[in-house]
Amino acid sequence: MAWVALVLSVIAIWFASLIKILHGSSSSSKAAFLDDGGNSRRRNVLLVIAHPDDESMFFAPVINYLISRGHNMHVLCMSTGNADGMGNIRKEELYLASDVLKISTKQVKVLDHPDFQDGFGKVWDSNLLASIIDKETRLRSIDLVITFDDYGISGHCNHRDVHRAVRKLLHDSSRKHLEAWELVSTNIVRKYIGPVDIWLSILFARHQKSGESHCLLNLDPRKSYSAMAQHSSQWVWYRKLFVAFSSCSYVNTLKKIE
Repeated sequence: MAWVALVLSVIAIWFASLIKILHGSSSSSKAAFLDDGGNSRRRNVLLVIAHPDDESMFFAPVINYLISRGHNMHVLCMSTGNADGMGNIRKEELYLASDVLKISTKQVKVLDHPDFQDGFGKVWDSNLLASIIDKETRLRSIDLVITFDDYGISGHCNHRDVHRAVRKLLHDSSRKHLEAWELVSTNIVRKYIGPVDIWLSILFARHQKSGESHCLLNLDPRKSYSAMAQHSSQWVWYRKLFVAFSSCSYVNTLKKIE
């Protein structure tokens, strides 16, 4: 029957994609990310997120890539995710997840600012955000920032506010050597086709100008699941499905913020 053939084809593509991830190179772009002509200089990288669990749900492939290459990873989380009154619990869960992802908890900072509370419809001041991020980059000698793009993967307003703050910092800063990269959002079909999206992500990255976009595969997808499981207050059935089927568990495409 036709539907049986379709299901079998989807399963075959799914497993072929997993094999590509597990046995392929972690970078499938024209040039490897942060490979400056073979120069393996260790970079101080700051991941700027809005809520605890963003790092595990969305950024695990890029975190794994950077850690595996010896880069110095820092995380700045702009809120405790206190929308349901569990901010203190979620803060501790982020430390646990960071440990799974091999990020030192000493290099993870979680803010609990009254103007940056978690929730849809709560607009965060981009000027204040930018000043806080600027202070953190100077304190940690950061030379590269990674964050959401303007859509913020899920469309959450806090994700988008963080992006705008990083862009503002980049444009207003006198520090010309500060780099910033954004995690590229995809349409809803690509978002939930799991590892199958690696093929489309690779094509996207290879059709960009060299050095402007990088496709990073997650060579250990189980780590995304393990890290997200540390967020036990959020680890409900639909988030388990999200991590299993989200393309962000398997591949990240980064684009340079100009």
